[in-house]
Amino acid sequence: MGNIEALAKSGGLVAYFGYGSLVNRNTLRTNIVHAMPARLHGWRRLWRARPDMPGFPAALLSVRREEGGSVDGLLVFDHLDNLPAVDLREAHYNRRSVLPEHVETASPLPHGCPVFVYEAHQDVPLHPEPPRILQSYLDAVMQGFLIEHGEEGLRRFVQETQYFDTPIYKDRGAPAYPRAVVLSASETKLFDQLLVERGASFIEMSKIDEGDVDKVA
Repeated sequence: MGNIEALAKSGGLVAYFGYGSLVNRNTLRTNIVHAMPARLHGWRRLWRARPDMPGFPAALLSVRREEGGSVDGLLVFDHLDNLPAVDLREAHYNRRSVLPEHVETASPLPHGCPVFVYEAHQDVPLHPEPPRILQSYLDAVMQGFLIEHGEEGLRRFVQETQYFDTPIYKDRGAPAYPRAVVLSASETKLFDQLLVERGASFIEMSKIDEGDVDKVA
């Protein structure tokens, strides 16, 4: 933690709370400093229709402020110089400041380190087609929760996230998500079992849709 404290003191450190794909360290593309499991209080996670853009109507995970709400995730400490790259990755989100006292972690946060969370844009038209959850994206998210929070935390993710009645598009065999991960047989079985228990519905991938799925960013 000494390196973190020194960076925070120099103003070269930032932290952002990941609650979706950012929970999975395999999807991170910057040279981060550190990361730790965390819980953010005062927010609630939900599935949201994707903004109206060319291509497939994929749903995305977002958060909204909610008194009494809490969200499991991963607190990522990164170099300040990397923040523009993270902003670019989260191009369909607004970066919001978070009070450090709203972030629960096993060890104290470094003094003076700003903390952010990304909230999906709400002031843009939505895609005209009904949203669908890309299974390749969901697999990456669920794998991250299993690694960082264990099976109990993964179950909380499935149970606490709103609008899991959004249909899941089965693109696992031809992933559209650009940071798709490889699942073990046990992960695949567990993820599918939890989704069935949640009452999720599924849509099979069709040849007609493949061209549109290729456009997902």
